[in-house]
Amino acid sequence: MSYNIAIDGPAGAGKSTIAKLLAKKLGYVYVDTGAMYRAIALYLLREKVRPGDTEAISRTCMEAEVTLLYQDGEQMVLLNGENVNGLIRTEEVGNMASNASAVPAVRARLLQLQRDLAASENVIMDGRDIGTCVLPDADVKLFLTAGSAVRARRRYEELLAKGTPGSFEQIEKDIIERDARDRNREISPLRQAEDACLVDTSDMDIPQVVDTILEICRQKGCI
Repeated sequence: MSYNIAIDGPAGAGKSTIAKLLAKKLGYVYVDTGAMYRAIALYLLREKVRPGDTEAISRTCMEAEVTLLYQDGEQMVLLNGENVNGLIRTEEVGNMASNASAVPAVRARLLQLQRDLAASENVIMDGRDIGTCVLPDADVKLFLTAGSAVRARRRYEELLAKGTPGSFEQIEKDIIERDARDRNREISPLRQAEDACLVDTSDMDIPQVVDTILEICRQKGCI
């Protein structure tokens, strides 16, 4: 029997950071669905597909093969056999991923891979619609959130640490716009599942968030 933990929430809420730490502590497999969408987005950008051209997105995404591999406990995202871990975390790719994820053909392309992983392994999966759509029967469902300014500051500091600083104001504007797209898209919009536990990380550091979620997992019998 496999256990599944679903973590949803808006961009910059800390989903990936927290999910990775939890996976290591619990010995679960971490499945970064956002990275999978970003790999598709990278391919679309390389093919010069416009973000609003849903027909071209639907057609072109079928040419992209996205797979996950794990080496020494770390996830590698392969796009047509190429390791693209270091190429998919830019703002341009993130914005394209937000647009592409609203296209049904893209979601269908990745959904089965995600469910197959969850059926065979104890997984922690994060994204926008994991608890509501991808893994509706997950043993634990969490919705992580934080204020837009807090999320923008985290992203700004992350970029600064990588030596590629951006405009804080533009980052927050992009986050607010991405939130609106994610919440208002017709297919699998971002929303908190009825049985998900809300965790607002605005005033919490990473260890506090991890401890809070571990306690929820204990209560749900996943530890």
